[in-house]
Amino acid sequence: MFSQYFGHYLLNSGLITAEQLKEALEKQGTTHVKIGVMAVDEGYMTASQVEEVHEKQRQMDKRFGEIAVELGYLTDEQVNQMLSAQKQDHLLLAQALVDQGFMTIEQYSSALSDYKVKHSLTDDKFEAIKSGDIEALVENSINIMDLGNKDYIIQYISLFAKNIIRFIDNQVYLEVHGLDQPFNYDWVVHQDIVGEKTLYTAIAANEDVFLEIASAYAEEQLTEIDELAKASVSEFLNLHNGIFLVNMSNQGCELEMKPQQVTHHSEIQGEATSYILKVQTTKGTFSLLLSQNLEKIHIHSIDDSQAFA
Repeated sequence: MFSQYFGHYLLNSGLITAEQLKEALEKQGTTHVKIGVMAVDEGYMTASQVEEVHEKQRQMDKRFGEIAVELGYLTDEQVNQMLSAQKQDHLLLAQALVDQGFMTIEQYSSALSDYKVKHSLTDDKFEAIKSGDIEALVENSINIMDLGNKDYIIQYISLFAKNIIRFIDNQVYLEVHGLDQPFNYDWVVHQDIVGEKTLYTAIAANEDVFLEIASAYAEEQLTEIDELAKASVSEFLNLHNGIFLVNMSNQGCELEMKPQQVTHHSEIQGEATSYILKVQTTKGTFSLLLSQNLEKIHIHSIDDSQAFA
């Protein structure tokens, strides 16, 4: 995930063009190997064991290696070996940019140092971010206003990024904006979180991207927005929110989820305590909508809402 953020830093700094970034990220994406694939290739695990671990990841916020060790399929030594074999994404990006002649390695190294200084990162924090610490990346790279529950929002966004990578697409870049003006979408799946803290959550997308998200989560190519497509995106949001509630419960904060709702041709209006996160993936760009005040979010649709229990 860091490679997407650093790539956009290079773009915004005028060091590469949007087309060069797109080409480099695409080349990098073809060389990323997940630990599950590596474990089967090494003979450490069977394909069915890998699928079992993936299913467990639908229930808890843990890395593949952690769950595999707990189940007795891998040892800590084997996990560390495969993690070491996995190239860090930013190094893959560097190689892609240098191979294409878009930057020299010296220019890349200098920009990496400048990024560290600009974000006031310590050596330890920077190494954590480069090594895939999504919480550290979100905390230091996404501008969230401190409205009293900043840590709560950061935890939610960090987990959302992890679940997008786990279930939808392994390349993701988030930008946050205030939800203080109306936004229109073809499809919106939303769900309220209530309890000690409240949170309005929604995935909003135009039809083609909504279908891509649905297909990725359903693990089959869907060609129209039918009940299966709507249920697929709804279940992804419900799964993500369910894992978030487990995490919060482990911290002593008890929350509940309301049923998901799907609306068509929706206009959404929020206010100052609301956020819209632009989520860029290789499957297209969609939005994650969040608000800490359920009464300040208004959805207007020409279609009736549909509930998913």
